[in-house]
Amino acid sequence: MAVPKRKTSPSKRGMRRSHDALSVESFQECPNCGELKRPHNLCTACGHYNGREIVSVEA
Repeated sequence: MAVPKRKTSPSKRGMRRSHDALSVESFQECPNCGELKRPHNLCTACGHYNGREIVSVEA
């Protein structure tokens, strides 16, 4: 069986986990209605994308 020869130090453990952090989601303002939306995604409030209405949303 494979067994670690030495204890993994906190520094090495931290270096291994350096890529595991969650990234902050970015938001942009919708040019049509002003609501915050994810970039390159349809606006859920007004249904517009790239200056055109894709989905009609009833108020």
